[in-house]
Amino acid sequence: MKRQTKVPLRSQGDLLKLEEKYCSWGDTVHYSKEPKIFERSQGSFLYDDSGIEYLDLQMWYSAANFGYGNERLNSVLKNQIDKLPQLACQYLHKEKIELATKLCRINEKKFNTKGRVHFSVGGASALEDSMKLIRNATGKNLVFAYFGSYHGRTLEVSSITSSYRYRRCFGHFANRANFLPYPYCFRCFYEKEKETCGMYCVKQFAKLFESEYYSVYDAKAKECEFTAFYIEAVQGTGGYIIPPKDYFKELKKVLDRYHILLVDDEIQMGFYRTGKFWAIENFGITPDIITFGKALTNGLNPLGGIWAKEELISPGVFPPGSTHSTFSSNTLGTAVGLETLNIIEDSDFATSINQKGNYFIQRFKALQKKYPNIGDVNGLGLALRVEICEADGFTPSRELTDKICEIGLSGKLSAQGKKRGLILDIGGYYKNVFTLAPSFYMSNREIDLAIELFEEALVKALKG
Repeated sequence: MKRQTKVPLRSQGDLLKLEEKYCSWGDTVHYSKEPKIFERSQGSFLYDDSGIEYLDLQMWYSAANFGYGNERLNSVLKNQIDKLPQLACQYLHKEKIELATKLCRINEKKFNTKGRVHFSVGGASALEDSMKLIRNATGKNLVFAYFGSYHGRTLEVSSITSSYRYRRCFGHFANRANFLPYPYCFRCFYEKEKETCGMYCVKQFAKLFESEYYSVYDAKAKECEFTAFYIEAVQGTGGYIIPPKDYFKELKKVLDRYHILLVDDEIQMGFYRTGKFWAIENFGITPDIITFGKALTNGLNPLGGIWAKEELISPGVFPPGSTHSTFSSNTLGTAVGLETLNIIEDSDFATSINQKGNYFIQRFKALQKKYPNIGDVNGLGLALRVEICEADGFTPSRELTDKICEIGLSGKLSAQGKKRGLILDIGGYYKNVFTLAPSFYMSNREIDLAIELFEEALVKALKG
């Protein structure tokens, strides 16, 4: 038996020097001034090599919704590794079939329509497959999307992600989406008031179809040049923005009138993040396509996919080999995904997530009264937003937001007499919004701790 070479123990300082020299900086690690190395995770917490405990309020961009180290999911993964760890995707295994069946039956019940599931290796891949699906079904490639949208960073999906920063270095994007204002009522693009606007943004969209000279519709042929509208029912990276309740109903009327498909990106918000299985359920419409990923496997093994209506994805229109990925319906991911749905069936997340979200909002609104720099607090389920501003409560303050984030990540907070850290993530159009996606199992006691840590970090940041 070949003798294994013992890997020498390295200090955190040594590891950071190696990272600085040998790791690409093209990912997001170096958004932080001081990159952090973590040793382990459990529940709602991460731990560094000094044993300092960091309360995580983002849970890996809503990928680890069911908590770090979830025993049921970990156990299924371990069992699958021993039973059927690998299998080429040209063959079948029962977990793939059962997982697809469960998802389709859930959607049949919710939307009263039949469809099929196509698995992929993750979120961006799922979006890529959805774009193939709509091109195949319509023969067109132009789509609508929103300001503030984030759908991924593969080349094609970058074309429907609104930030030019993500595209700038990679040449011209001929298929770039036509971006439109999202209903961001706290900072309305049209400077309207939510209570009196009368869905002004939907009316502006509908106007595009009044004349051929508005460039999207040929009234003589009764045909739109754009084939689909990509939405996030609750906008994720844009700042966990929650639209008015009837907004999507009004938008869908326009889309149906001109035969435009609606693609619902649920990669961050799916699987009960907003208190319902799909975020779009909160708004009373049926999408043509749903993309999903992240929390389906609690971050344990990459798996994403699309659900689409039967007429878009039946074998007659989307035949074998239409799209494929080596690791798409992998055995480990599908086994964990199936157990995730079992956990959802065994839980009353519709009640508990909304209760916890309401408690979180109540606690943050109490802070808002004390600190005028907290400009907006809102949430749907456990998708929560806290917008940080100047003292006027409206002007975005990226500087203060960054300070709070760095103080939390330093691990030098001291809530409840113990050295602690706080994991936050920053989103929003002006990078001044904390997008909070805590574990579904976070207790009220942990919510109280989160508020205490957040307030401590805010006070320290205000003092400079």
